[in-house]
Amino acid sequence: MTVTTDAARLDLSQFLRPGDRIVWGQACGEPSTLVEALIAQAQGIGALSVFAATSFSGVLDVAAAEKLDISSMGAIGALRTLTAAHRLRIIPCHVSQVGPMIEQGLIGCDVAFVQVSPPDANGDHSFGLISDFVHEAVEKARIVVAEVNERVPFTHGDVTLPAARIDCAVHVARPPVELLPAQIGETDQAIAKIVAGYIEDGAVLQVGIGAVPDAILRLLHDRRNLGVHSGMIGDALVDLVEAGVVTNALKPFDAGISITTALIGTSRLYDFAHRNPQIGVRSSAYTHDSGVLSRLPNFVTINSAVEVDLTGQVNAEQSGAQYLGGTGGQVDFVRAGSRSRGGHSINALPATAKGGKVSRITVNLSGPVTTARSDVDVIVTEFGAAELKGQTLAERTRRLIAIAHPNFQEGLDRAAYTIRQRGF
Repeated sequence: MTVTTDAARLDLSQFLRPGDRIVWGQACGEPSTLVEALIAQAQGIGALSVFAATSFSGVLDVAAAEKLDISSMGAIGALRTLTAAHRLRIIPCHVSQVGPMIEQGLIGCDVAFVQVSPPDANGDHSFGLISDFVHEAVEKARIVVAEVNERVPFTHGDVTLPAARIDCAVHVARPPVELLPAQIGETDQAIAKIVAGYIEDGAVLQVGIGAVPDAILRLLHDRRNLGVHSGMIGDALVDLVEAGVVTNALKPFDAGISITTALIGTSRLYDFAHRNPQIGVRSSAYTHDSGVLSRLPNFVTINSAVEVDLTGQVNAEQSGAQYLGGTGGQVDFVRAGSRSRGGHSINALPATAKGGKVSRITVNLSGPVTTARSDVDVIVTEFGAAELKGQTLAERTRRLIAIAHPNFQEGLDRAAYTIRQRGF
């Protein structure tokens, strides 16, 4: 039997036990009311741990981390401050692995916190802004606490949440978490111009959120019949759909539908997605599945990097001791784009960091290898594109140095002498 309440009367001690492991929806699907209540009540319950994949709400800060044992797949959004304070435990994994790891018990889930839309005529709720692994969390959990938010859109997905599966429904009417568009700078525009050259009419896109992705999408208004199959989409998609640029008409499946597992943006995107059959919010078991991705021709995938070494290895997670990002869905999409007939996989990054003092094209990575050099296709900086697939190590080195900042090219060339001497 579902207990129905509101934020003011919510008493989580009725549902949670000491030692419970909690998984909640990430990004803009974060159930902020439930997270706020948990932080306020956690010490009275005792020894609670949570898995939070990302967080943009600002609710999870260092003070909150002193009350909860928090783990994640990366330091994305507000979680970065927790890593700096040594209050976040990182589980290195692809986003496509999170659902199966919940199913297998490798990521513990006694309680699922989810944000959902109001029910449809059948009494079923949409997961709204995020699908990824929330269904697996609901299936595994002993207790499901749902934040039923009047402001969350009802989106078309592969699963819904029946009212009967909810143990506690907390009714709210508050704006969901929003992520405002990033400010686009000159470097972002220069990178975007080069990347856009790889996107032809009829291409299917995977792109993230942020300044460079937004700058790329702004340059595509002269394209025709683009498609979208992406781990996340933002506000910029709305402009392309309304302009008739994104039609998804040429996709061999999901024709007419932009596919994603996360809506990350503002009310403009959320209002557009509400009951819109042109938007499909699917689980990561579908969006990141290699069998699904392998069927997409002309698939152009665009991902970021912290740094790239002279053989093409990509680090998208860590700079020295500072954890900055995560594996996410990068590897799934890099491999898919690189192998797609007529497609490309692109890793884009500024050539320098720290105000131009550090080259991001580097001899040795300062952090882990996120994407192996054997999977990498194209690396782009504001100085050009290095097409690496099928190239020898020596040729890769030459091409990568050519797109490094000119201030660092001579030093990189000297450091790469050993590679060239080996004749690779």
